[in-house]
Amino acid sequence: MTAETVFEGRILSTDRMALGEGPGYDPETDLIWWFDITNCRLNFMNASNRDRRIITLPEMASVLAPVDEKRQLIAMETGLYFRDTAHGALTLHVAIEEDRPETRPNDGRVHPSGALWISTMGKEAEEGVGAIYHVLKGEVTKIVEGMTIPNAICFSPDGETGYYVDTPVGKLMRMPLDPETGLPDGDPEVFIDNAEKPGGMDGAVCDGDGHIWNARYGMGVLDHYHSDGRLIARYQLPARQPTCPAFIGKDGGWMMVTTAAQNTRPEEEPNAGFTFALVTGARPRFDPPYLAEEPLPFRR
Repeated sequence: MTAETVFEGRILSTDRMALGEGPGYDPETDLIWWFDITNCRLNFMNASNRDRRIITLPEMASVLAPVDEKRQLIAMETGLYFRDTAHGALTLHVAIEEDRPETRPNDGRVHPSGALWISTMGKEAEEGVGAIYHVLKGEVTKIVEGMTIPNAICFSPDGETGYYVDTPVGKLMRMPLDPETGLPDGDPEVFIDNAEKPGGMDGAVCDGDGHIWNARYGMGVLDHYHSDGRLIARYQLPARQPTCPAFIGKDGGWMMVTTAAQNTRPEEEPNAGFTFALVTGARPRFDPPYLAEEPLPFRR
């Protein structure tokens, strides 16, 4: 029987995100971030002192990855953009679906090689219009198509396995990868089948032991799966629509979880859209920076 743990954590933000998503953390700068996708807002918070900034973006955006001390990469409706960390200026890195105004970015994560996997979906969740792309040093490769709500993108610590789900289908897929590039190295197979179970598999993160932590949208829980696919723990959250987890804090001792307030009423679900943090005891693991270009050769 799966053990269920009552929420014992803290609220990071009481702002009601219509669609909170894309949480992340950079241990180099101690910076936490997350998005409110449909409101085109990017939230930053210092993990130590909880100083916070909210940035309005010109398009819907859902994923951020550090590049170097001067740049971040942001996935937006028309492509991937570099954001200048000093001044906030946005510069197009590479276009993705710029000719498809009906789509937007959704889930994404950086592979150990430095490649970004980024998914797209219809703005109204139209069936079958979504895809997952692999991007490394500005080169874009479509690796999965015909999806509706691509989610749960995460990778094993050795980079040899990638995971993803089409939320309405409810089957977490496992795909062998080239650990040097993050590109597929074989066909995907069903790893966890939740097709007949309530709620939807949403965002996920892989910890340092290769275990998968998945936000179960509509169920108000964070599910902990062993690397062999067994559900071994379930953490209750005080909001029904969790969307994605991420390790935060320089020691990675906390896991943050974003949630969504869409289709809820404050008087009925007062915590909907809040951003939470809890202690799970998991071995933490942070995503690496995105590899934007070949590293400079070493010179003495």
